[in-house]
Amino acid sequence: FDSPETAPQLWLQALLQQVVQGGGRIEREYGLGRGRTDLLILWPQGSRVRRFVVECKVLRRSLEGTIGEGTRQTAGYRDWCGAEAGHLVILDRENGRLEDKLFRRPSTTEGVTIEVWGM
Repeated sequence: FDSPETAPQLWLQALLQQVVQGGGRIEREYGLGRGRTDLLILWPQGSRVRRFVVECKVLRRSLEGTIGEGTRQTAGYRDWCGAEAGHLVILDRENGRLEDKLFRRPSTTEGVTIEVWGM
């Protein structure tokens, strides 16, 4: 793959596809403004369509730096497309126990809360 985030993004999309299979759909590399969000989940519910932005980052430097950068990026995408929620998934590809890498916590930037998931 030409990007270090492509394989993890496709893995995450395949995992989420199992969740939305019964009624929603996932748009991959959905262009939003100047950037591109990794995944946009569209979930029809009655007369409206719910939107959820999912951004995927591979941990390369510090965890806090990756969360800060990714949270700002995800919040911008969320606002741009009118999504009701934004999720940032950080994949730690280093050796180690999975249990040590798993977490979920909110991160707020400019008044927007993004749910951050570590794996």
